[in-house]
Amino acid sequence: MTDLLEQLFSLTGKTALITGAGGGIGRVLAVALAEAGAVVGLHDLSEAQLVESRRLVEAVGGRAVTLTADLNDVEACRKLMAETHAGLGRLDILINCASMNRRKPIAEVTQDDFDTIMAVNLRSLYFLSQAAQPIMRDQGGGKIVNIGSLNIFYGLAGVSVYGSSKAAVAQVTRVMAVEWAQDNIQVNCVAPGFMDTPLSAPVWADEYKAEWLRGRIPMQRPGQPEELVGAVLLLASPASAYLTGQTLIVDGGVLAGGSWEQET
Repeated sequence: MTDLLEQLFSLTGKTALITGAGGGIGRVLAVALAEAGAVVGLHDLSEAQLVESRRLVEAVGGRAVTLTADLNDVEACRKLMAETHAGLGRLDILINCASMNRRKPIAEVTQDDFDTIMAVNLRSLYFLSQAAQPIMRDQGGGKIVNIGSLNIFYGLAGVSVYGSSKAAVAQVTRVMAVEWAQDNIQVNCVAPGFMDTPLSAPVWADEYKAEWLRGRIPMQRPGQPEELVGAVLLLASPASAYLTGQTLIVDGGVLAGGSWEQET
């Protein structure tokens, strides 16, 4: 790595917490942060979900601390942040990656569906970030990266609550960026498109839906979690010192448009 790249993108000496680190995207991002030099706090609902993530982090020479919490509970979010700070000694980067979904038409959505999706996807992110802000402020700054979704911009039947939660994530990203700019905390959002992850596996396993999706993605394939690494490392590193309040879309060209002449 050249001196300039080292200066811009190295995370050596930094610490990071990534929620949902046992999932498809979270695990890949955790390993990438470790490869860039960060000590990583790995969060998920249970230790069992983090065994493989920790193994992969250590395999690239990284150091990881595992942390468990039910993000459906606000006090658990606050406790997680306190435990992270104690375990890592500081907190430079927060990656809010934990997410969940229940695919149902609006007519079938229950109050439990609504409350649970909103609690995990939005409320936990809100209060984790709230708890991280004074820690980062007192250290002289930090980075918060919220993982959003293409559904911020694209209305898709069957994911009304999920889409609403992610749209709210984009908005709260902007407000956090404005309020915390004076603390040298940059807050941004990455919006993945139609990805190949365990969460989306049932969709890609349905040949009709898979073909429908490929027909709307100019690159004609799902995104891989590894293809989010560049965007997240940019937003977690010194390279984005003057970049805040943005939603960076990584969608294979979906929102750029389409072509009826393109073969699928």
